[in-house]
Amino acid sequence: MPSSTTTVRGACPHDCPDTCALLTTVENGRATRVQGNPAHAHTAGVLCAKVSKYPERTYHPERLLTPMKRSGPKGSGQFTPVSWDEALADIAARLQAIAARNPEAILPYSYAGTMGLVQGESMDRRFFHRLGASQLHRSICASAGGEGLLHTLGAKRGMKVEHFSQAQLILIWGSNSITSNLHFWRYAQEAKRNGARLVCIDPRRSETADKCHEHIQLLPGTDAALALALMHELIETDWLDHDYIARHTLGWEQLRERALQWPPERAAAVCGLPAEQIRRLARDYGTTRPAAIRLNYGVQRVRGGANAVRAIACLPALVGAWRQSAGGLLLSSSGEFPVQEATLQRPDLLAGRSPRTLNMVTLGDDLLHPGSADFGPQVEALVVYNSNPAAVAPDSGQVCAGLAREDLFTVVLELFQTDTADWADYLLPATTQLEQWDVHLAYGHTDVLLNRPAIAPLGQARSNAQIFRDLAAHMGYTEPCFTDSDEQLCRQAYGTEVDFDLLLTQGFAPLAVPEAPFAEGGFATPSGKCEFFSQRLQDAGHDPLPGYVPNHEVPGSCTRYPLAMISPPARNFLNSSFANVASLQAQEQRPLVEIHPQDAAARGIADGALVRLFNDRGSYLCHAQVGQRARPGVVNALGIWWHKLSPGGGNMNHLTSQALTDLGAGPTFYDCLVEVALEREGAQAATAPPAECAAPPRA
Repeated sequence: MPSSTTTVRGACPHDCPDTCALLTTVENGRATRVQGNPAHAHTAGVLCAKVSKYPERTYHPERLLTPMKRSGPKGSGQFTPVSWDEALADIAARLQAIAARNPEAILPYSYAGTMGLVQGESMDRRFFHRLGASQLHRSICASAGGEGLLHTLGAKRGMKVEHFSQAQLILIWGSNSITSNLHFWRYAQEAKRNGARLVCIDPRRSETADKCHEHIQLLPGTDAALALALMHELIETDWLDHDYIARHTLGWEQLRERALQWPPERAAAVCGLPAEQIRRLARDYGTTRPAAIRLNYGVQRVRGGANAVRAIACLPALVGAWRQSAGGLLLSSSGEFPVQEATLQRPDLLAGRSPRTLNMVTLGDDLLHPGSADFGPQVEALVVYNSNPAAVAPDSGQVCAGLAREDLFTVVLELFQTDTADWADYLLPATTQLEQWDVHLAYGHTDVLLNRPAIAPLGQARSNAQIFRDLAAHMGYTEPCFTDSDEQLCRQAYGTEVDFDLLLTQGFAPLAVPEAPFAEGGFATPSGKCEFFSQRLQDAGHDPLPGYVPNHEVPGSCTRYPLAMISPPARNFLNSSFANVASLQAQEQRPLVEIHPQDAAARGIADGALVRLFNDRGSYLCHAQVGQRARPGVVNALGIWWHKLSPGGGNMNHLTSQALTDLGAGPTFYDCLVEVALEREGAQAATAPPAECAAPPRA
């Protein structure tokens, strides 16, 4: 029989700014290779190590390929195969019984296991809107930074990423671009070859910091103090664009007064930096054109995260950097995409109901809440898809305690039996990106991408949209929108705003966006200006100016837990995705915490030693990597490993808290104090912390 080989255009579905265009080689119905599409300018034929292993993930021997029903105790991971009809009928009956009492007792839980608009936020939203279930505030990654941009620039907009190649100064702020934004790094390297100076601002000496001209290794959560000190120096030395400030900003006099309270010496004490390093950075930024800032979400995973983003986002307007296409700032470009959300998600199916909204960051507390007049009904059913909350949500001990409730009915749509899947009552097998239709936006460039299925679904796997479509039918929902196919949903995502025929033909379609979006102002704020002063924030009872908001758990403030812990991603994982792919596990080898030699010596810790990180929320067993990646007083726990793949059956999120950010109600993963001890010492956290170390309240 003759062999058949085809190439199928697609898009990477994972939570990364690059949203790469893919080419999948299919031989006799089997995907044999996934590579970057060289025709797509941003991808340029290059993929990260993770996504290039996609066939290994798709054909993983542990793929879930049939519906499964729990057959053992909760959390045992014991399941028995069942038919789709049996699973869907039972799930529908259980949800209908709960909804008859109060549909808000049902909670969906999802995030960015796929970034696709169809498999991530279309038929699922229709289903839960029709049901009247609780809404979910999907805040676990970017909500604080998004709020910071909203109240300063007016939207998630900024520089075109390709213009970084023409900058003469690039501040890479809160980003390990080599690991998490590879294609931006290509533009930064081009700029460097053309004489640009690269500065990395990050508490960790990352792989990116190694390749920059300078590394500014500040303490976690102090970015706003650094930005305010830069403003101080810009004012004192008059490195300002007074014309741009006068015509295109709001609240200059108020911001000026605040910034003058932050001389470099004050910020240096807060940030743990030499004052002269702050002065030098201000001089570079104030005197170099074009100057560009690649801001990423690492800065906003602390209590003052939104204010930090606000403060940094003010800097380009002060020096008029927006005048040039290679100047300004980029955090996210997602606000450029004309997604037809109402068409995809159909909020009209709520029919006038206004269900409560629960925050995904506080899942642990919310699952354990008995219900009250203020909270609403106890959560009786949890439907999880595109996420692995047992591993990725903060305060894992509380999350798992909630999942262990015998009276909680849990349904998980998954590719593998993850930590969360172990707690399910039903597991429903989902498709991978190679097996489904989807359409994508990006937050690191401005091209729409289409994903075509390259192969037939393996086993009995079904796409997320198909599962919710089938579940709606079993619930008796007869609205025509529940019969839209996945391909039809792809067409609806952008309506007439994007040429779908072009997507079908080449797999991507660039948006028409300005080369220099704010060269003449035109910000999306109420005033049309860059808002140093936000009336909206003042009206809501918040500080209208960007300011430094100390961490919930301030580094150096607690003698019992003297080390600040941040948890940046391991190079070969993406959150908890890919953690079970053998070739990538081999690259990572084992769970690690980076610790500075000074801190290691004080604790008798040698390189490679098995250590326990602990605080009053829990503990985490991993191996120490002693070196200069960590600064004194800070440890870097690289993640995210599944609990079941770690030596102690946990990960760093047993230590993180459910405390929230200043704006946006986001998580504070990098706002966490711990101690580290050799495991043989048997160090354990006590049950009651002293008042100075008490767990912070939600903010």
